[in-house]
Amino acid sequence: MGQLLDRINELYHKSQKEGLNEQEKEEQARLRKEYVQIVRQNFINQLNNIDIENEDGSVTNLGEKFGNKKNEDLH
Repeated sequence: MGQLLDRINELYHKSQKEGLNEQEKEEQARLRKEYVQIVRQNFINQLNNIDIENEDGSVTNLGEKFGNKKNEDLH
C-alpha cells in the first residue's frame, strides 16, 4: 500500500504545481478509489476481531453485526 500512497501523493503534488493531464487525472481518481476501498475493507476486517459481551452474557461479534452490511455498501 506504500507505493499506492506514494503515487497518490506524487500526483497530488504535481496537480498543485503544474496540473495533470487527462490520463493522470483518471489515474488519480482510480488510485484514490482503490485506497478508500482498501481502508474500508481493513476496517471491516478489524470489526471481525471485536466481540462485545452484552448485559445478558451473550456475545456479539461486531463483524457479524455491522461488517456484512457495510461490506455490501462498498460494492
